[in-house]
Amino acid sequence: MGASEEVMVEHRLDAEGADQLLLAGVNDVNMQETARRFGIRVVLRGDQLILSGEVGRLEKAVPVLQHMIELARMRAPFDTADVSRFIDEFERRGGVPPDRTERDELRIALPGSRKVISPRSEGQAGYLSAIREHDIVIGIGPAGTGKTYLAVAAAVDALYRKRVRRIILARPAVEAGENLGFLPGDLQEKVDPYLRPLYDALEDMMPADRVRRALEDRTIEIAPLAYMRGRTLSDAFVILDEAQNATSAQMKMFLTRLGLNSRVVITGDKTQIDLPRRDDSGLLQVERVLSGIEGISFVYLDGSDVVRHRLVQDIIRAYAEWDRTVADEPEAGR
Repeated sequence: MGASEEVMVEHRLDAEGADQLLLAGVNDVNMQETARRFGIRVVLRGDQLILSGEVGRLEKAVPVLQHMIELARMRAPFDTADVSRFIDEFERRGGVPPDRTERDELRIALPGSRKVISPRSEGQAGYLSAIREHDIVIGIGPAGTGKTYLAVAAAVDALYRKRVRRIILARPAVEAGENLGFLPGDLQEKVDPYLRPLYDALEDMMPADRVRRALEDRTIEIAPLAYMRGRTLSDAFVILDEAQNATSAQMKMFLTRLGLNSRVVITGDKTQIDLPRRDDSGLLQVERVLSGIEGISFVYLDGSDVVRHRLVQDIIRAYAEWDRTVADEPEAGR
């Protein structure tokens, strides 16, 4: 055998006590994804995971699969996109597993829906930690990184624990220029299309009847950003979503609504500014104006934190590469 040839071996991992459906995935998709990424063979047989392949590849795969077994023992759900994220995270950390203790402490258990929401990446863990520790958090990152979903989860948790008396969710209705009069229906029917993602997040975390009652008694309020003017928001968890489409004036107006015992989370994606002039975005300005102020935390998420379909990560990378290419074209032409 040549010195450069890799040695093929078999390695077995104890999976006793693990939920086998969670571990393997439907039709063994988790095993298939792991095998594809590492270039090995992975078979779940009884209470053992049997790995076979080149020694170097197995050495990289074993800690990832051990991590998956531990999650399956805790009945913590994950899918193929999570498996891919685990592998990327292990590679970034040089094969060192993530700190599960820290992430477990950040888990949000919502009693009304029996739902447990956990950070699924290092970036998400840092984001939830910042929300717990700061009065104002500004989360910036691409689509699918959980900015809005985790913020709403933290807000619902704070309401359940009676840390605040109400939740206020706001979004700029940029497509209609904050002028919604031409749409049919009453005010709520006019703004609902723009605010629907916030309703979706709420309805995923609370029973439908509780959401309805909370909206009726205004324990939860969902409104366009323009309707925040002139108010003082006390004893509230306030979320401004899609903040990249708030103007500088609107951003200042929103931030100065903060009252006693309130928390604010601002979320935005700098690559999806829909304003006529990009430089008018309040999210871009607030980065420059408020950085360094104690009590305000900026959290940056990236493609590695995307928790939607695995193709979303590839799409985000492709667009980022395209933007860089377009930006370089004038230089190349000179």
